[in-house]
Amino acid sequence: MSPAAFSTPRLNSLLTLSLLCCLLFVASSDDLTQLLKIKIAFQTSKTDVFSSWQANNLITSFSGITCNEAGFVTEIELSHQHLTGNVPFHSICELKSLEKLSLGANSLYGPLTPDLNNCTQLQYLDLGNNFFSGSVPDISSLTKLLVLHMNYSGISGTFPWTSLQKMTNLTVFSLGDNALDQSAFPEEVTELKELTWLYLSNCSIEGKISRGIGSLTKLENLELADNYISGEIPAEISNLVNLWQLELYNNELNGTFPPGFGNLTKLRNFDAMGNFIEGDLSELRFLNQLVSLQIHDNQLTGQVPEEFGEFKHFVNISLYGNKLTGSLPQMLGSWSDFEFIDVSENFLTGPIPPDMCKNGKMSELLILQNNFTGEIPENYARCRMLRRFRVSNNSLSGRVPSGIWGLPNLNIIDVAMNNLEGPITPEIRNASSLTELYLGNNHFSGELPLEILEASSLVSVDLSNNQFSGQIPRNIGKLNQLMTLHLEVNDFTGSIPDSVESCESLSELNMAHNSISGKIPSNLGSIRTLNSLNLSNNQIAGKIPRTLSFSRISLLDLSHNKLTGRIPKSLSVAAYNGSFTGNDGLCSENIKFFRLRCSTSMSRETQTLIACFSVVLFGFLVSLACYFYLKKRRDNKIQNRSPKKGSWNLKSFSVLSFTEDQIIDSIKQENVIGKGGSGNVYRVQLPNGTQLAVKHIWNSDIRVPKKIQSSSTMLQKDGHKTSSEYDSEVKMLSAIRHVNVVKLYCSITSEDSSLLVYEYMPHGSLWDQLHSNSGKGTLDWDKRYKIAVGSAKGLAHLHHGCHRPVIHRDVKSSNILLDEFLRPRIADFGLAKVVQSSSTYSTHVIAGTFGYIAPEYGYTYKINEKSDVYSFGVVLMELVTGKRPLEPDFGTNKDIVSWVCSKLTDKDGILSIIDLRMNQDCRQEAVKVLKIAILCTSRLPALRPTMRNVVQMLEDAEPCRLIGVLEFGISASKKENL
Repeated sequence: MSPAAFSTPRLNSLLTLSLLCCLLFVASSDDLTQLLKIKIAFQTSKTDVFSSWQANNLITSFSGITCNEAGFVTEIELSHQHLTGNVPFHSICELKSLEKLSLGANSLYGPLTPDLNNCTQLQYLDLGNNFFSGSVPDISSLTKLLVLHMNYSGISGTFPWTSLQKMTNLTVFSLGDNALDQSAFPEEVTELKELTWLYLSNCSIEGKISRGIGSLTKLENLELADNYISGEIPAEISNLVNLWQLELYNNELNGTFPPGFGNLTKLRNFDAMGNFIEGDLSELRFLNQLVSLQIHDNQLTGQVPEEFGEFKHFVNISLYGNKLTGSLPQMLGSWSDFEFIDVSENFLTGPIPPDMCKNGKMSELLILQNNFTGEIPENYARCRMLRRFRVSNNSLSGRVPSGIWGLPNLNIIDVAMNNLEGPITPEIRNASSLTELYLGNNHFSGELPLEILEASSLVSVDLSNNQFSGQIPRNIGKLNQLMTLHLEVNDFTGSIPDSVESCESLSELNMAHNSISGKIPSNLGSIRTLNSLNLSNNQIAGKIPRTLSFSRISLLDLSHNKLTGRIPKSLSVAAYNGSFTGNDGLCSENIKFFRLRCSTSMSRETQTLIACFSVVLFGFLVSLACYFYLKKRRDNKIQNRSPKKGSWNLKSFSVLSFTEDQIIDSIKQENVIGKGGSGNVYRVQLPNGTQLAVKHIWNSDIRVPKKIQSSSTMLQKDGHKTSSEYDSEVKMLSAIRHVNVVKLYCSITSEDSSLLVYEYMPHGSLWDQLHSNSGKGTLDWDKRYKIAVGSAKGLAHLHHGCHRPVIHRDVKSSNILLDEFLRPRIADFGLAKVVQSSSTYSTHVIAGTFGYIAPEYGYTYKINEKSDVYSFGVVLMELVTGKRPLEPDFGTNKDIVSWVCSKLTDKDGILSIIDLRMNQDCRQEAVKVLKIAILCTSRLPALRPTMRNVVQMLEDAEPCRLIGVLEFGISASKKENL
């Protein structure tokens, strides 16, 4: 090449280009440095997203990173990546060209530091669905933001509303589901004229909705639910003609729908349930684009507009719990793929609209507690998607269309308390999903078809107060999942089938007021779950089987039959007074009215012997109480002593990723996370990042040292002797495998102390989440409900799923641990007992925690699974009310159970005890769980349900969630219906 080719202009261009490349390299190098710092901050995260973040790679190849043409980082997209740790906002905001920061739906924690205010180029910020703490700092410099997501992020305190004043281009603002301080509706929001999406549900807004809301004319979605908003819906809201979703549920709104509300003609989803709105629905007759209408639990009156029958897009409508009158539009739901209707608890009349399942998509028909008349339309017999059919407590007549009995997806048929007639047809053989069948108080007749035995999922059957006849199917035991069977007040004949023994979960059996003859099957007493047995007013003869003495029956009625012989001694008690009247052939020494019929009586020698034995037993119990009192004082002294030196013995119950020395060397004072009566609990961090919980139990027969040692390593080596509490816990947990029971990895024993190594629960206990300052306000109803169900399943497994039932004996919220996803684990089995030959365990001391202990414990010293059920009922009350089991506010000598019962006088009293920290859309669901808690805490153990029944009832109370459009990752909560 000739020298002329290197002219001055070309040389200048090359120099400029080289200089630019150098500058870009320097800038890119700065961004690389900051990205690597970000990676280090999230190094404990269980994710592969950072595998490409290597110093020798180009930034453009980093997962989740987008750069502009100049090589500067403009976007960080790391949402839904299982990230944990504190967010290094200082390093992030050093990326001077950053326009998008998306960290939503992770497990990030710690504060939002003021460094966030340095990200001045941000247009998109998503920090939602995380576990941050503290308040939001001033972010007023983020003036270029278009999208701001902070919903369900864990923040608290007062939000800096004034920071929004210069964000004039903001289109999406999502702050809901945070435990903020109560504040008035923020006027600053009404100045954000470009907003299309505003989500302020469940963030403690009080007072009235600002009339300035009418200036946000570009709004398409407005969600203000689960707050403390009062007053009327402002008339200015009718200016928001672009709205497709409006959520106002669970507030304290009153008044009527304002004039002009019908202008919202683009509205598709409208939910204002759980308020005090009154007046009629006339303004809603213009909203012909509605897909979902949820306005139940208000004070609405008048008729359902006839125009609703012409709405072409209606999918679901919920109007229950109002005061509506008149009939439903007969064309309702006939134009679209209609799915759901609940108009229960009103004063509606007229016939059921016939075509709501015209397109075969309907899943739930709930019209109970009205005054509907006429027959059930034949069309519903072809509704194969139907899951719930509830038309009880109306004035319906005629026959149930035969096809309804056999709909394959039906879970419940509830037609009780009507004027229906005819038989159950053989089509019921196809009802493979049917669990509940309620036909009581009608005029049904005929024999039970044998095909009913093929509906093998049945759990509850109520055929009472009808005109059924014939014999009870001989193979009724095929319905082996039955929990309740009510056949009373019919015309059944024949004998009680022996196969009923196969109904192993049966808790209620009522065949009273029929014409049943034969004998009481001796195997009835072998049904361990049977709580209530009523065979009164029949023609049953023979003796009372002795096996009934060994059952758990609490409600027994065998009166007015033809029974003969001696009443078993265990049934000859005051609790069963009246259970045997009308049987002239019965006798008993212990029941006054039957005493003269028995020829034998107890001798004076026998009475003297019993009296002497009682005195000796009383002395023994007093001595034993003194022994345990002194033993407890000694045990309290040895909690913090230093163990002896020696050797350790490790016994594993699963594959281990750690060594004995790693555990022992970590038992230091600085690692203590809890203290108990038998020792401390430590958190152990393994080199691979895994965390474990180690329970240290001192053996009670080692003497207390005079001086507690203070060395950093608190455990040294010794032999193999273990305490009884340690033995109990190891024996229980090593044999139990359940997702809701804490996992035991191994045990490590020595002469003077023992260690139990568990999985670590990062969210501590349910007590911590409900009652400690760090946990308050973090559990909404959805989380509490899932904790209740999971805990119930764990306890049910102990009672019903083990080879022999396990009684925990110390069920309480501090023994329910929560993992990283707030899934519960039953823990602390130091007091647990395996039930042997008897279903009841006797003890001489009261074990457990005051406030949770069942009342019978104090006077019988006998416990069974129902003692655990009582304690679990107390936990349910904690979940619903947020109160501790013992509070000064309850009054002298009162606990949470007596306090709750004192509030059950009216609806306002019941609603007043629901925890105000929760989303108030949950009130109806919370009341359902409160009812279960009350059943669990019945004073008589026999009246409490089994844990298996508790699980079933809790699952029936599951909140219904209708998910809305998720364009920005926000879901709208809906309610479970009747």
